[in-house]
Amino acid sequence: MSQKKVAVILAGCGVYDGSEIHESSAVLVHLSRAGAEYVLFAPNIDQMHVVDHVKGQPTEETRNVLTESARIARGNIKDLTDLKVSDYDALIIPGGFGVAKNLSTWAVKGKDCSVLKAIEETIKGFHAAKKPIGLCCISPVLAAKLLPGCEVTVGCDTECDKWPHAGTAGAITQLGCKHVNKQVHEVHVDKKNKLVTTSAFMCNSPIHEIFDGVGEMVKDVLKLT
Repeated sequence: MSQKKVAVILAGCGVYDGSEIHESSAVLVHLSRAGAEYVLFAPNIDQMHVVDHVKGQPTEETRNVLTESARIARGNIKDLTDLKVSDYDALIIPGGFGVAKNLSTWAVKGKDCSVLKAIEETIKGFHAAKKPIGLCCISPVLAAKLLPGCEVTVGCDTECDKWPHAGTAGAITQLGCKHVNKQVHEVHVDKKNKLVTTSAFMCNSPIHEIFDGVGEMVKDVLKLT
């Protein structure tokens, strides 16, 4: 079987204003362990804002999403505009508030958000080509916004609807999609839409369980290629 090639999109560096670092690293470790090739991408745009991760408060700084994402990628990253769906077997987008702040406006507008044009084109492109898409933590909301009627999980609604994720499961339902309750080590596979989702840090769970759940997502994404 030929080596699978997976596009991974990042949204910055750091849970409060970019990609969640542990989730991103877990995706790359599990892809590597499975023998898959991966290429990292990020949009070349300014972040919505920069958060001091010690204080949990916004600062006056300005940072670039591509430049910050390169920290996780060890510098080996490409501009999202260079991503061609035809070159890849699957797409994975880790979570982190950058998904809701930089890749979309979900953080401020919820279900009424807009999605960055390049992200919308990429997700719809993989979907149209019937290539699998893996999403974890908050990133399943991108599918809920862009792919009407799809099925996703962001964890258990009784837990993920607590601050700071209040209303997420309900908003997914209001968008006409189905939210499926899953534990942190589980995934939901929407076979019709070739979507694989898992909750990751949407659940208050030990980091090793989140790592394992991301691994299940990666495994099922590769199975669908």
